[in-house]
Amino acid sequence: MARFTKSQCQPCPDRPRCTSSSGARNVGFPPRELRDLQVRVRTEQQTPEWKARYAVRSGVEGTINEFAHGHGMRRCRYRGQPKAHVQHVLTAIAVNTERLSGRPATQRAPSPRPPTAFQALLDQQGIPRSKSWRTLSS
Repeated sequence: MARFTKSQCQPCPDRPRCTSSSGARNVGFPPRELRDLQVRVRTEQQTPEWKARYAVRSGVEGTINEFAHGHGMRRCRYRGQPKAHVQHVLTAIAVNTERLSGRPATQRAPSPRPPTAFQALLDQQGIPRSKSWRTLSS
């Protein structure tokens, strides 16, 4: 720990980057082992592999936060583990349904059904089909 008095800290040219307090300044220095560990972990956090792992964790934590704060899952309405489990499962189903209903409709049109063997035979023979047989090939 390093302590600087007000008279030592005021004339320093780097003071605005260092602190915004008007009084004295206390600076803590971690032990060398801890500092080396911090440097190693911070450089590891810049790798794409670490960022990919953290993205998964971030998504899971967001879901847990949504359950805890948005749906009141910190408290259970029922006593007993079986009833609490049912409440959790039903809440998860409701959240998934809510998420799915909020998705935009797919832009792709559904693929048409292939013609039946009888319709293919009529097409081969050149016999016209009835209008009620709805396929794109007629």
